[in-house]
Amino acid sequence: MKAMTTNKKLIKSTGIIGLATTTSRVLGFVRDILFARLFGTNIYAQAFVVAFRLPNMLRDMVGEGATDAAIVPVLTEYQHTRTKEEYWEVARIILNLMLVLLVIISVAGVIFAPLLVKIIAPGFLKDPHKYAVTVSLTRLVFPYIFFLGLVAYAKGVLNSFHYFITPAFAPAILNISIILAIFWLCPFMGVNGLVVGILIGGFLQVLMQLPPLYSRGFRIKDGFRLIHPISKRIGKLLLPRAFGTAIYQMSVLVDTIFGSFSSIVGYGAVAGLYFAQRLFQLPLAVFGISLATAVLPRLSKEVATNDMGKFKDTVSFSLRTVFTVMVPAAVGLMILSSPIIRILFQRGEFTSYSTAITSNALFFYTFGLFAYAGIKILVGAYYSMGDTRTPVKTASFSLAVNVILNLILMHPLKIGGLALATSIAAITNFSILYVLLVRRIGDIGTKIVLRSFIKIFLASAVMGIFSFFMAETLLSPANSYGMRGLWRIGVVVISSGAMYAIVAYLFRVEGIRRLWGLIVKR
Repeated sequence: MKAMTTNKKLIKSTGIIGLATTTSRVLGFVRDILFARLFGTNIYAQAFVVAFRLPNMLRDMVGEGATDAAIVPVLTEYQHTRTKEEYWEVARIILNLMLVLLVIISVAGVIFAPLLVKIIAPGFLKDPHKYAVTVSLTRLVFPYIFFLGLVAYAKGVLNSFHYFITPAFAPAILNISIILAIFWLCPFMGVNGLVVGILIGGFLQVLMQLPPLYSRGFRIKDGFRLIHPISKRIGKLLLPRAFGTAIYQMSVLVDTIFGSFSSIVGYGAVAGLYFAQRLFQLPLAVFGISLATAVLPRLSKEVATNDMGKFKDTVSFSLRTVFTVMVPAAVGLMILSSPIIRILFQRGEFTSYSTAITSNALFFYTFGLFAYAGIKILVGAYYSMGDTRTPVKTASFSLAVNVILNLILMHPLKIGGLALATSIAAITNFSILYVLLVRRIGDIGTKIVLRSFIKIFLASAVMGIFSFFMAETLLSPANSYGMRGLWRIGVVVISSGAMYAIVAYLFRVEGIRRLWGLIVKR
């Protein structure tokens, strides 16, 4: 009974984060639709995608990565084993360390922008104008990493209190700022207006974290201490994570690097991959990352109290839960990739060619969706145990797999080959992480997880067949534009979701039956 109550609290926290993420993603799609209409997949769109990706490649080290690898586990431990004064002393030390790191990274990014662009988009060197625009945008947008780091710090502190609301809603503020910049600034400043919107949004994201921090006891005191026994421990946790971040981000940037060679994968591949990733990441962010964020403090607490039985149950429950949503989401995106992109983006500078290359990439990205969500859960499990090295090793191996498969698949499958290579690498990474975790802590209910996955997959397959025929009937190219297209795809998505729920219930999928039980109870 106690475990069920705890699981309900976990799902509730996931729901809060998921709602905030959904709000942010809806605003993000509005942003991307406006961005696609204004810039399509032309050189300014490609330059902005690369420039904005550069600070984002470091966000995992000073953002979510620092939060998950060090801040949440350490502060959660202090919450349950130390005094309030000791907790806030450590929290201020961590802030000071992050401030120093953020300033160094921001300045270095501005100075070395030309070199960074050469590394991650070597194909741009063939077009001096595209290269120059990308370098200029990179220098302008790189200070955004400073705001990202501060928001991540606030997220770590607040999550250790099991408070998730304002950190989860922070990305929505960024998207609102960018949308307003597209309307008010881009007509006069061009693509530079987007950068101004990003910097303003970053500043506002930081401001909204201050009230909940203050209400929970955070205060700025005199002195700027960096030396503390916890500093060494934070460093030990973060250094492997920093290296792991470089590996992970390289796996993300591999697609950009190879996509910049337009003579092989086709013109506009960098922008096409960006738009495909935005759609691919929607279910991952709304539910997969939300659950991983909510479960990390719980896993950290279970490790701190040495309750490994509950720890294993939590990991198993979390995996089954994310699969319940990620597998049907992947099948749905796979079947509906072309009409979704056509309806959302195909207007203005975003042509039918842009739709074709983007839908091709999205189709192959979906193969790895369940693995990406599972990786988030498993990596959180390792972090909660203070192990930041194992995820680095597995990420390194999957990066090598990604590069090799890119070289093999980019010629026959073009942009789709890059996406498929990424999916296969993610599945490889997830599999290795799972096997190593079982070897370390014992079985976590593998038979139950596998049985659940098979049921979910079969229900999703039935849903996929239903979605295909619905799309053939309602989503022909002639009917896939404007409000008519939105209405029709809404009907297809809702009907497909209902079909999945019915079949999953009949197949006794645990998550669906639990959800139905809650609905009936209410």
